[in-house]
Amino acid sequence: MPTNADVMTGLPAIAPVDPAWIARADARQVTLTKPPGSLGRLEQVANRVAAIQQSLTPTVDRAHIIVFAADHGIVAEGVAPYPPDVTRQMVANFLAGGAGVNALARVAGAEVHVVDIGVAGDVPPHARLRQRRVAAGTKNFAREPAMTREQAQAAIDVGLDIGRDVIASGANMIGLGEMGIGNSTAASAVTAALTGLPASAVTGRGTGADDAMLARKMAAIDEAVRRHRLQGAAPFDVLMTVGGFELAGLVGLTLAAAAARTVVVTDGFIATAAVAVAVRLCPHAADYVFAAHRSPEPGHAALLNAIGQEPLLDLGMRLGEGTGAALAFNVIRGAVAAFTDMATFSSAGVSDRSADPTGTGDAGA
Repeated sequence: MPTNADVMTGLPAIAPVDPAWIARADARQVTLTKPPGSLGRLEQVANRVAAIQQSLTPTVDRAHIIVFAADHGIVAEGVAPYPPDVTRQMVANFLAGGAGVNALARVAGAEVHVVDIGVAGDVPPHARLRQRRVAAGTKNFAREPAMTREQAQAAIDVGLDIGRDVIASGANMIGLGEMGIGNSTAASAVTAALTGLPASAVTGRGTGADDAMLARKMAAIDEAVRRHRLQGAAPFDVLMTVGGFELAGLVGLTLAAAAARTVVVTDGFIATAAVAVAVRLCPHAADYVFAAHRSPEPGHAALLNAIGQEPLLDLGMRLGEGTGAALAFNVIRGAVAAFTDMATFSSAGVSDRSADPTGTGDAGA
């Protein structure tokens, strides 16, 4: 049986982003035809992309969203308003191009990949479907661990494989997407275990739980964390015990992208729970992650704090699927375009602040 040490030795080596590259990018920002800092956080975004790619001419033109789909045994506890069949039905919708992520990905010029990593029902073959099912859904973590160690490792490995494959095909920016009825409960349980917060502080209504359902959801999470002794547990054990196959796939995808110096854009609460596990396993992975947006789900703020990220957008979105990542792609591309395409003071023949020693903005005074 694999141990946590075995898991760590199987993960890719991830180097931290070199602060010298951040400094080089920032030095270029000062030469561009704008007041220093006038593009706000866009400058910080561009600087980090440049440092990730170790280039002063970074590119983020080939964006891909990877949607991992899986079912969850915890739905047997009455924690979700939709039946498990919806997972399989939504996979068909993704493949037909009719979901929210498809619409927003078209606007962003991004490719959408769908991975069946643990859907309970049969999903017909499709040219855009990657069939990498570990099992037909997880177990009910209120009663037993969601996965075996072998299954959790296999799901991480699927994410690593998919990430390496997509990057080898030319992707230079990867968005994290997910689908699975019951996965907000799994993400809340992961969040509670990683942060030490009670379920009441990190659990929301997900796809629309009513008051009674929300109470059952919180009770199931608190009991699972207590029963499985997850407070202070190793991140792999947390993922294995209360996570989901799609979360594990996203862990592997995040690590593969970071190892390959590729920009990672996390989506909302559920995807960020996976990133938090990835960062606990390999802390330097956080350097490669951009948080697309802030979800209204209560646990998302705690997760963003855990991975040290400030979201790019705050639009009250909570759909998941990678929709927030699709929107954030354009913000990141805008930041990079300003960094690479804007003229310098020298090339444009524009006087910079050195011609105004008074700092008043009146160069002719």
